[in-house]
Amino acid sequence: MQIPFKYVIRNFRQRKLTTIITTIGVGLVIFVFAAVLMMAYGIEKTLVGTGADDNVMIVRKSATSEISSIIEGDVQNIIRTLPFIAKDSQGKQLVSAEPVVVINLDRKEGGVSNITLRGVSEPVFQLRPQVKLIDGRMFRFGVRELIVGESIAKRFIGAEVGSKIKIQGDQWTVVGKFSSNGSGFDSEIWGDGLQLLNAFNRETSVSSMTFKLDNVQNYDSFKKLFEAERRLQQFEPYIETKFFEKQSEFLALFIRILGIFITVIFSFGATIGAMITMYAAVANRVVEIGTMRALGFKRRSVLAAFLIESILISLIGGVIGVLLSSLLQFFKISTLNFASFSELEFSFALSPSIIVSSIVFALLMGIIGGFLPSVRASRLNIVTALKGS
Repeated sequence: MQIPFKYVIRNFRQRKLTTIITTIGVGLVIFVFAAVLMMAYGIEKTLVGTGADDNVMIVRKSATSEISSIIEGDVQNIIRTLPFIAKDSQGKQLVSAEPVVVINLDRKEGGVSNITLRGVSEPVFQLRPQVKLIDGRMFRFGVRELIVGESIAKRFIGAEVGSKIKIQGDQWTVVGKFSSNGSGFDSEIWGDGLQLLNAFNRETSVSSMTFKLDNVQNYDSFKKLFEAERRLQQFEPYIETKFFEKQSEFLALFIRILGIFITVIFSFGATIGAMITMYAAVANRVVEIGTMRALGFKRRSVLAAFLIESILISLIGGVIGVLLSSLLQFFKISTLNFASFSELEFSFALSPSIIVSSIVFALLMGIIGGFLPSVRASRLNIVTALKGS
């Protein structure tokens, strides 16, 4: 089948205005489509990056987040007796029993937001080596001091180093700021777990326990022993990354569904625009179509030529949309994490699958928008077309 490619390319040059307008329309739709997927992927990437593959997190079964989980003191002692828990050079277990609560802080730009306040144990930096102090110092255990994630320090009043935060009627001093390479910990405040339990009158009950495996290959063996212990039937172990990945599922899914729904509505406008452009192109090129048919080009060749033109317009728009959306990676936004009902800052993140999905979506708009005009062009009668009627 012969396809007049030169004719297709020539038409791009001769009809610049309509081509540019249609391309921009498609590009804007793809920009929104890619941005939505990047937002959902950014949330997943942020939360998954919060955990480590060699850490195990224990929470109560059916708990939707750490906030809704409770692990009593006697249960903590039973967990500590299980094998495969790593120890430091002094023989102490690398375990952090962590109460997690939500407090309110005032935003610098106005309004109030929920913030995750996490109580940690002494081995916390061995469990989470990605967390580094970038300002001030580490809080002292046994003292009501705090360190704040860089996201919190940047966006909330009273969260700077040297400031005081009121918690349960007492003033806690912010003595340091930390960074965790863009993970969910950047949106948290940390303090001494025992001091936090005392402040909230929780006795010895924590929200979760996190420990480092002596060997990541031993997780399945640990899980079997854990599940065989009847006193632990109300609790469940997770690889830490899997737990935080689960935390991201609902919010990421909600953003994808809502965003794609809005994008599909916008895509109707872009598709109709492409269709109108191609119908106008057919109406303006009746004589040219008749000439091509007279020169021996078959109906399917004419159909293919106009369909390819529509696809190329959409492809260029798709590439422009993806390039524009890639710039969003330099921005961070915050939202409410539905699992923990607290603030979460994250970056837009682009992946190969998002690029492919965006380009495929653009091509689909081009095919749908160009098909009917292409069929009309291919069905024009040669004699009628040459007369220009």
